[in-house]
Amino acid sequence: MNNMNTDIRHSAVVEEISAERTRVRIVQSSACSTCKVASRCHASESKEKTVDVYGDYTGRCAVGDNVFVVASQRVGMFAVVLGSVLPLFLVMAVLLFVFAVTGSEPAAALSALLSLIPYYILLYLFKEKIRSRLTFRIER
Repeated sequence: MNNMNTDIRHSAVVEEISAERTRVRIVQSSACSTCKVASRCHASESKEKTVDVYGDYTGRCAVGDNVFVVASQRVGMFAVVLGSVLPLFLVMAVLLFVFAVTGSEPAAALSALLSLIPYYILLYLFKEKIRSRLTFRIER
């Protein structure tokens, strides 16, 4: 059941296709990048990102095709939680705890920053499990 209101869509170009995954290039641009004076304005920007879409799309698209990379809003929220919300809560909790115990701001700040190391190691160790939840699909 696909609902257009709950999908996140980005236009992309197919770069590589295999039986396991399809690599696409997404060009994200700010709203003003299409303006006529964007080349003279420092506010305009665009970024290229490469995304791997897992699954067999060999018969459905070809290299160079313009497609849409689609993810559900739930997938987007899960990514935001893993990438921003949990690390923020972790840093704040460690900062407050270490400061309450030691009374030292430098120790609290250093501990808070260092607490991210095990967090990102855990993300790396569970990357396959996370990847299975962060799924994209290609639509034409």
